[in-house]
Amino acid sequence: MSKQQDILENLYSSALKNKSKTFIKSDDLRSKIEFICRCNANKAPIRFLMSCLLAKIDNPKVDIRKPYTEIKGKNNYSGRFYDEHFVEALVHKYKLPCNPTTAYLTPAFRNIDRLLTTDLALVGRPREAYDYALEILAVVHKEKETSKNILQEIIRFLLIAKTEDEGRMKQLIAELKQTKDFLPLSSEEIVTLLTQHLACKNSSRLPVLIIASAYETVKEKIGEKYLSLQAHNAADKQTGSIGDVEVTLINDDNIISCYEMKDKRVTQNDIEHALQKLSASKSKIDNYIFITTDIIEVEVSDYAKSLYDKTGVEFAVLDCIGFIRHYLHFFHRVRNGFLNIYQDFILNEPTSSVSQPLKEAFLALRRAAESDRH
Repeated sequence: MSKQQDILENLYSSALKNKSKTFIKSDDLRSKIEFICRCNANKAPIRFLMSCLLAKIDNPKVDIRKPYTEIKGKNNYSGRFYDEHFVEALVHKYKLPCNPTTAYLTPAFRNIDRLLTTDLALVGRPREAYDYALEILAVVHKEKETSKNILQEIIRFLLIAKTEDEGRMKQLIAELKQTKDFLPLSSEEIVTLLTQHLACKNSSRLPVLIIASAYETVKEKIGEKYLSLQAHNAADKQTGSIGDVEVTLINDDNIISCYEMKDKRVTQNDIEHALQKLSASKSKIDNYIFITTDIIEVEVSDYAKSLYDKTGVEFAVLDCIGFIRHYLHFFHRVRNGFLNIYQDFILNEPTSSVSQPLKEAFLALRRAAESDRH
């Protein structure tokens, strides 16, 4: 185990043993740390702070306000190195409620070349999370509190939040199980449930999970399966993928169908971009399907249809709810299996792509729908 890993493991063990005991003297500082740790809307500042604090503990000579090698002067360091090599491993190992990928590729923390002082305006929401992060760096720099105590307090609050989240989830799932002996929801009731879930905030990942769940449910029947899903918001250039859900024949790695999800209107430019990706790809697919939660313009749909003769690939633009409605009626006998698989997908997604409130919303909506059948 490296020195940096040893530091994190010791801090984690200490926080785990003392979840009810704060490591911070200042009430104001503690409240700001808690705000960042409990901020479901944006988890990037947590990992950013953890990487900076770990670097300062590892090498007390660094200036904690200089986590970029591009910053001029002495005592700078690579916060991204600490984030990707050590913080990320801790987050994954203990399933801590923060981003599963580096904070340094998020817009606010990308490509900074100046000192991170409290007068710097980092663009992101909620604004307080970024302001507090910069204030915490200043507190450490001025030696008003130690990096060790603050990092330990962050881990403590993450553990508290994790325990609370797990408790609520167990309660919601337990309440669902009480209704398992009743008649399953109808296809139309499931459509209503999915529509309600899609209407919740920050639901852009859900169409991907809906399509993946659809294939997972009937893969043995149709002889097709989806490939492993890429991380939410991962760029296609980084992953090498040509769509959000890629489908192959069972026992075959060649992609035959590709789905791209849009939480806005599909445009002709979107289709042109898909054509560019396909031209640069070695995959020879049969179908490229856009799934949207917005309206479909006739001109765009007609343009997609016109490409078959030119490319040999059938393009289509489909409505998400319309797609899953037809699917559920076509595979009516496995509709409850689909719903259970979708629930598992939702609960197993990182909170960076499906937030804790969005997970809880689904369980609450399903419980309400099933309770109505009593």
